[in-house]
Amino acid sequence: PRSMPPTVQPMEFLHLSPLQLLLAAAVVTVAALLPSAARLTRNRKPRRRYHPVVGTVVHQFFCFRRLYDYLTQLSRRHKTFRILVAPFQSDVYTNDPAVVEHILRTNFHNYGKGTYNYEMLSDLLGDGIFAVDGSKWRHQRKLASYDFTTRALRETSGAVFKKNGARLAQAISDAASSQQVIEIQDWFVKSTMDSVFEIALGIELNCLLGSSEESSNFVRALEECNVLINMRYVNPFWKLMRFFNIGPEATIRNDVRVVDAYLYKLIHSKISQMINRRDDDSYVEKGDIMSRFLLESERDPKTMNHQYLRDIALSFVFAGKDTTAGTLAWFFYMLCKHPSVQDKVAQEVKEAVSAGENASFQEFTANITEDSLVKMQYLHAALTETLRLYPAVPMDPKVCFSDDTLPDGFNIRAGEVIYYQPYAMGRMKYIWGEDAEVFQPERWLDANGKFCPESPFKFTAFQAGPRICLGKEFAYRQMKIFVAVLLHFFIFKLRNEMEDINYKVTITLFIDQGLHLHVFQR
Repeated sequence: PRSMPPTVQPMEFLHLSPLQLLLAAAVVTVAALLPSAARLTRNRKPRRRYHPVVGTVVHQFFCFRRLYDYLTQLSRRHKTFRILVAPFQSDVYTNDPAVVEHILRTNFHNYGKGTYNYEMLSDLLGDGIFAVDGSKWRHQRKLASYDFTTRALRETSGAVFKKNGARLAQAISDAASSQQVIEIQDWFVKSTMDSVFEIALGIELNCLLGSSEESSNFVRALEECNVLINMRYVNPFWKLMRFFNIGPEATIRNDVRVVDAYLYKLIHSKISQMINRRDDDSYVEKGDIMSRFLLESERDPKTMNHQYLRDIALSFVFAGKDTTAGTLAWFFYMLCKHPSVQDKVAQEVKEAVSAGENASFQEFTANITEDSLVKMQYLHAALTETLRLYPAVPMDPKVCFSDDTLPDGFNIRAGEVIYYQPYAMGRMKYIWGEDAEVFQPERWLDANGKFCPESPFKFTAFQAGPRICLGKEFAYRQMKIFVAVLLHFFIFKLRNEMEDINYKVTITLFIDQGLHLHVFQR
């Protein structure tokens, strides 16, 4: 007969070993806890992940003179990281193209200037396009977009760039004849200021020829404000200093008064001109950008009051002057460090522009056609390579409007600030290869010598997405014309090959103490 299974006697468990008892207890405990654990897992929110904190605002303050290189050092170790700016508060810094694309395009509406940047910038820029979001940004962007696509403005700007390029060449020629060392960055600031004032505001400022004391004071105040406003980003006490009107905040207040007085006077003058020439259709068609904004203000005087016009005017000046002048200065620094590139650009210009051997500056610039500019592919590559290493805006902050998860899986909270870093990105080997820190214009050319653009989320010098720079092609056109005329007639060398060149830590990237060069007739 089949045997019966053994039965366990009531007290038999007392004879189990301690190890067996422990294992049995563990099994029973786990079995009892499993339903509760399952419920907790279902109900628990996923744990948030945040990028590592690798520094503090104190570190930034002490490294301020080399701030962008300090951030680049950190970027080599972390694609995205945080810097502590206050107890329980940190800012995010990224050089990851995927994250940049997310904040500038994919989730564009969740990132903007926000109140953080508006508070920093509005004392100077007011409600201009670089300080605002929402309806004000869309309104200015729409009007400016129309202007930048008109043939009339393209023709007008080309004529202005050629005129000021010839004037710049003449000024440099006079210095070269007397064998003076020139500070060329200052010349670029003056000539680009002349260009942007005439194109955007319809005013011949004549900085290059020696402008009035009033204009000179305006330029000085604007440049000083640029430096001091940028310091707010690493000065946790700036609001307190502004309240008591002390230190750099007192200087900002005085400088803004100078800027305001100059711009309001200009706006009143423009209004008078338009009233006197109201029946002249060609004045509006061929006029400057400000004329169109003034016409718009007649249709909507409540929105586009004089203060709003002042903010718009200053935004155009700010964008057109500093970015182009700074880039040209860095470009000529690169040409002097790489004489072979200087020679190649000069040769390309000679082949692209049909001008006589004895052509004057004005005659040469008159022969720079759109076709000539298109042929300057190597020059375009060299300018772009300069912008890769020395972007006009070295870092740009955005405010996160609602909690978000970035493409790398890390979180960012509503109200936090995230900086994308064009300066650091241009030096990342994982983006540009092992020669990332080498000036190499050829990286932008294909086998036929034709320029090949990169993704704007990798090369971020002109922003990307809906806020991409409207004046990008105008900037290239002005730089190409200026470079063409200067390299056709002159050879440039550094005053001192051993001299260290540093940058100013401002909103836009300038060479500290300027760029001092020897100039020789070619």
